[in-house]
Amino acid sequence: MEPSHCGERQHHEYQLYLAVENIDHSRTRAKSPQTNGVCERFHRTMQDEFYSVAFRKKLYSSLEQLQTDLNTWLEEYNQTRPHSGKYFFGKTPMQTFLDSRYLAHEKELDRFPVMTSADSHPRAQRATSAS
Repeated sequence: MEPSHCGERQHHEYQLYLAVENIDHSRTRAKSPQTNGVCERFHRTMQDEFYSVAFRKKLYSSLEQLQTDLNTWLEEYNQTRPHSGKYFFGKTPMQTFLDSRYLAHEKELDRFPVMTSADSHPRAQRATSAS
């Protein structure tokens, strides 16, 4: 049985990780899609803009064919198409991610000291010296 991700923080690695990273963990109520609006909205967009259109245009003979077309649509959705959501301001999701990546990088630099190759993990040193 897999461990639950809810409960006392000191007993669950996932909860402990969230606490260390100062991440708020919220759960959605079962059978209440309105409590998971962003995900549900994306699923609706996929249904309306990809699946409904794809199945009208093409008869798929394998999941691989469908996945290939879905990947193409997702690439256009994430890298080409501007979005008007709360944090996008007309940028693509990829551009929004790239524009905010420095924040995550700064957070990591504040959390860990800068390491040199000589400071790397002992296993990595053994692996390189053994080759």
